[in-house]
Amino acid sequence: MHLKPCVKRKEDNYFFALSKYQKSLEELLTCNPNFVQPSFRLNEVQSWIKSGLRDFSISRASVEWGIPVPNDRKQTIYVWFDALLGYVSSLLKEGEEPTLDKAISSGWPASLHLIGKDILRFHAVYWPAMLMSAGLMLPKVVFGHGFLTKDGMKMGKSLGNTLEPKELVNRFGPDAVRYFFVREVEFGNDGDFSEDRFINIVNAHLANTIGNLLNRTLGLLKKNCQSILAVDSATAGEGNPFKDTVENLVEKARCHYENLSLSSACESVLDIGIAGNVYIDEHAPWSLFKQGGPSSETAKKDLVIILEAMRIVAVALSPIVPGLCLRIYSQLGYSKDKFEAVTWSDTRWGGLKLGQVMAEPKPVFGRIENKMETEDGFGVVRNVANKRKLIKS
Repeated sequence: MHLKPCVKRKEDNYFFALSKYQKSLEELLTCNPNFVQPSFRLNEVQSWIKSGLRDFSISRASVEWGIPVPNDRKQTIYVWFDALLGYVSSLLKEGEEPTLDKAISSGWPASLHLIGKDILRFHAVYWPAMLMSAGLMLPKVVFGHGFLTKDGMKMGKSLGNTLEPKELVNRFGPDAVRYFFVREVEFGNDGDFSEDRFINIVNAHLANTIGNLLNRTLGLLKKNCQSILAVDSATAGEGNPFKDTVENLVEKARCHYENLSLSSACESVLDIGIAGNVYIDEHAPWSLFKQGGPSSETAKKDLVIILEAMRIVAVALSPIVPGLCLRIYSQLGYSKDKFEAVTWSDTRWGGLKLGQVMAEPKPVFGRIENKMETEDGFGVVRNVANKRKLIKS
């Protein structure tokens, strides 16, 4: 890579007695198999440990720019040993006296270490042993995530196929980018980015399934109920199988979130939107309103049921697409402060109340247009996908 020949060097260094913690690390992973996630990463770590741990060098005599070893100015700390210690020392506030006790009391141990799979050995073997040697508590979970490719190829500057996150956000918005990567790349696995797939997924899930369902339901409510709810959602959902479906999907999403299965959590929440579209198509409240009488009252309940489901979607999906979920909550007549105060408990059915006034219906997510344009007179064609079009039912 650097086109320079390797030079053998021999020097005296300080070593960390990693082999001393062989048994302790084996017991840790046996007693707490969730310490390393996903489970297939645990198998990698156990294999490394079972093959035998060797003491490793933690200082360098030939590097001058590192942090000096205490009581030995001729040696500097090996960068990886120092970097891991930074997880604790970084907890200190600026200007605070740098003591270990103060750092520990500021937030250690960590609930989750989220790291790339290529540095799993440092975080799941070396770091726990270092903490054991210092008598400090271990993090609760070490999660090794995968790598990202583009159009099936490894990204690299020489290939000119790198992804610039800021450019993606500027073109498509943060919600679209967040949703695609969380939904389409199973947390912990390798993933691939394709612009065509990105556009198709975001449009189908956010603009169509969720956005369009909300927009047409609010449109029907405005036309037939002056945007005012005619019944509590708790009353409207009594004995309705759709309510049970939503509650089951919410519970699935909760479990997936807790297990860091974020893609599956998105899928469960999206299934609420899919079920909502099926429900409104099957019940056809627009036809019931035309019939009047008891049928009209049934239609009013159906609209409240769908809007309650959308409220729950906004809460359950808010960790992934907070901007979109805020717009949904605003359409349902809630303030920004109300949205920012929601917790998972707000996914319980029954939030919408009789007489609650909905906002003027308008699209909450702009559909991304992907069209071919001729660039110049020579017939050069370029794919354009940075335009957002708001759709209405």
